[in-house]
This record gives sequence, C-alpha cells and structure tokens, in this order.
Amino acid sequence: MTTTAAPATAPFRFFDVRVTGVRRLSPSMARITFGGERLDELASGGRDQRFKLFLPQPHQDRPVFADTSEGWYAVWRAQDPAERPLMRSYTISEQHPGTGEFAVDFALHGAGHGAAGGGPAARWAAGARVGDRLTVLAPVVEDNGGVDFRPPSGTDWILLTGDETALPAIAGILAWLSPGTRARVWIETAHADDCRPLPTFADAEVTWLVRSAPGQLPDAVRAAELPEGTPYAWIAGEAGTVREVRRHLVRERGFDRRAVKFTGYWRRGASEEELLAELTAGTAPAAEED
Repeated sequence: MTTTAAPATAPFRFFDVRVTGVRRLSPSMARITFGGERLDELASGGRDQRFKLFLPQPHQDRPVFADTSEGWYAVWRAQDPAERPLMRSYTISEQHPGTGEFAVDFALHGAGHGAAGGGPAARWAAGARVGDRLTVLAPVVEDNGGVDFRPPSGTDWILLTGDETALPAIAGILAWLSPGTRARVWIETAHADDCRPLPTFADAEVTWLVRSAPGQLPDAVRAAELPEGTPYAWIAGEAGTVREVRRHLVRERGFDRRAVKFTGYWRRGASEEELLAELTAGTAPAAEED
C-alpha cells in the first residue's frame, strides 16, 4: 500500500479568494468553490489536506487583518475580537488547476433554510453567495504539515471513522489510497440523503450510519469483525466519539496508539468559539495516552 514520509517544513501563504460557485450536495453538506489571484500556486497533498479559512465579521465585507506577515498569529490574537477575522480549519475537497479554483465541502450542522443551527462558519456557508470574499492560509508545496493521514511502512489495512464533518477528509483519503489497499470505513451522518458514492481504487468497505442515538458509531466499530494484519486508523469528528473509538481500538483491540491518528473537529455542547479559545489558551481536554 502507499505510505508517506514525515511532512517537510512547508511554507503556507495567504490568499484572498472569492466565492465562484455554491452547490448543495445533500441536506447536511454544501460545496463552495473559490477563485482568486495566484491560486495556481496553492498546493494540496491530497488525503485530509487542511488549511485555514478566515471569515469576515458580520459587519465586514471581507476579513480585516492587522498583519499577514510571518508573525500574523500573535497579531491576530491581539486584534479586537469584534474586528478579528473568524478562523476555521477546513479540508480541500477538490482543486482545479486549469481554472485556479478549489472547492470545500461544508457541514451545515442544521444551518440554512431559516434555521439558526450551526456555528458562524456553517451559517456563513448556508448563506454563501457568488462574489463573497474571504481569506485562506494554504500550503504552496504538496508535502506539508496540513496532512495528517500518513500510514507508516508495514501497514496492512486502514480503518477510517468520522461524521459529516470528517466526510471531505475521508473522501480525500479514499481517493488517494493505492489500488487494492484494504480499508474499513464508518461514516455517521444526520440524513440518509447525505450518503453518496466515494470513488476509490482501494478495496474499501464503507458503512453509512444515519444518526439515531449517541454512541452509534463506536458501537458499530465494536461489533465489527476487523481484518488481520497491522492496522492504521484515522478517526475524526465529534471529540467525545473520537475518544471513545480510539479507546476501544487501543485498549480492547490492541492497536498501537502510534498508529491511531485522531482529531476532534467539534465537541457536543461546546461552540466553535469556545473550542478555539481552549486551543488558544492550551486548556483543551488532554488526549488519552493508553
């Protein structure tokens, strides 16, 4: 199967972008296409390639930065929260080198059609219009630190789990896997209409779970008969679910914890701003180590 070396130290660059297309993929997902100058310089390592997206405040027509030099983060933190751009991490779903555009799939979390659900990014995506202006901080080389899915040499098969927030990354990983790679995949979504084909050359078994009760995804993994051989797991989505699946794989299935990559994209009961504040302050809940 395909493996990759450790990420190189890669430069990231700010790009000013505008919305060039909006398409509803399903009840829970919207695909938004962005264009802009110099986007032919933007590079993607595929898989779960993430980048930083900056949204304007409601009273602004574009994100307002005090500084976009190498020290941007400290300056951004010091900006007035009422003026500071809203920062979120997203996955590049598609890149179109010929047109200098790229696409991002947004989980809407119930936002849209008059609903007040979701955080600021979901609400923005639900109301996005062609011409809206944003800023992104994205890599300009393919081998970069924004890719987490890196199965080591000797991996025999892949396990992937996530909810709709992880669906773009899971789709990218499946599209990247080498022909014949064995993969077991569980994806939890809010609606049956969120289920869609995920093109891959891998030997992948994809199980869709329509959300009905807490613990549904971990229970499905617990009940599964997993392949023999050395696994590599990638787990993302709601933080509590991610921890539960990881605990099961490491403690009960005997996975090497170094071969389990896990990321909490959101946490039930916490707003996006609260999570960002925790990460900024270094007070986010510690990950389990066994």
